[in-house]
Amino acid sequence: MPVEEPRTAPDEYTVITLCGSMRFREEFERLDAELTLAGHVVLTPTALDPSTELNAEERARLGRIHLQKIAMSDEVLIVNVGDYVGESTRREIEHARSRGIPVSFLEPHANHYYAAN
Repeated sequence: MPVEEPRTAPDEYTVITLCGSMRFREEFERLDAELTLAGHVVLTPTALDPSTELNAEERARLGRIHLQKIAMSDEVLIVNVGDYVGESTRREIEHARSRGIPVSFLEPHANHYYAAN
């Protein structure tokens, strides 16, 4: 059986990863649809049922997977409803910036350290 070349998305689409607290799930869903319809590839955190209980290993794995999504991105959009940026999101901001990936915020961010790009 011949080996096929891997299929890749056209370079014309910007890959945007959404980061933030999943307490803003509805905002993530809205942004995912809006940005996708605008022609972007959107990566989001895994949205689990709120009643799902994860052990430490599962939480760590999901965190690593989301960091990989960030590394695959052209840019990151922080879903900071009410200017909320938690500890995990701060790590994600640092991860993106350490790789030179631009970070923007849905709402103006009060902490200038994290708001600076």
